[in-house]
Amino acid sequence: MDCGPQTSVTSPLTGSKMATILKDSDGQQRTITSDWVVDASGEGRALLAEGASRQDPLVTGVGVEWLLQLPDGQASRWGDRLTFFLGSSWVQQGYGWIFPMAKNQLKVGVCRLIDPSRSQPPLTAELAKVLKASDLQTALVLDRHGGRIRSSVRRREPQQKGRLLGLGDVVSTANLLGGEGIRHALTSSRVLAPLLQEALQRPSQADPILAAYPRQLRQALGWRWSLSGRLARRTWLGLANAKADQRLERLLNGLQTKRAEDLSALLFDYRFERYGLKALPYLWTRS
Repeated sequence: MDCGPQTSVTSPLTGSKMATILKDSDGQQRTITSDWVVDASGEGRALLAEGASRQDPLVTGVGVEWLLQLPDGQASRWGDRLTFFLGSSWVQQGYGWIFPMAKNQLKVGVCRLIDPSRSQPPLTAELAKVLKASDLQTALVLDRHGGRIRSSVRRREPQQKGRLLGLGDVVSTANLLGGEGIRHALTSSRVLAPLLQEALQRPSQADPILAAYPRQLRQALGWRWSLSGRLARRTWLGLANAKADQRLERLLNGLQTKRAEDLSALLFDYRFERYGLKALPYLWTRS
């Protein structure tokens, strides 16, 4: 399995040890023996492998973001606000954004969920539309980056196999609604680290100690996170045509919000409970 410049295979040894075999790109091989192994390889799931079921398959999101440097006069237009681009005419099955960063710098990006049932335009073409409409296509590009996240919607795959543990995107903590993964990955590490330390200090009680990991992780991420995958799939995969755009417009009108700050709270902090029963038809009805 590909793990950057190395490939790795982990297997249990006799007793309470694990052997991890690392193979460098030049073919050299080395073995590391440990009490526990943590798979933090991201959405590639190099060691814990696929844990999603047919009933709850992995949903994939992709995104690209540029960091731009602007002259003083042009940057002031964007310096004190968040901007979102919603609707299939901007980004099919996703959204775009402009976020102010350091002085005279902006992050401009687009992301979407992958829909295996239909062809989707290249993300670079969607980004070009946002840049052109915002008169940013000639700005100096300081950095280009992008990536992929994958998560099941119900997030019920195993987070441990024997002495192999997973964290972050490996165990579907990613935010499919906002299209980001690092914050929840860090949360999972904060939950797992003290449990693993206690298990190392009390090896005879390691199994019941680490059995608390899934429950504590769900508590740390909260009930909104548990519902966000359903809302993400409903929102982005359905946003593919003008009819869907009108439906989203009606929802935003019904929720009485078009402020970018409110959308940011919804996408990244899951603050949809503030809308109460108004959001339920959107969550549970079919397209």
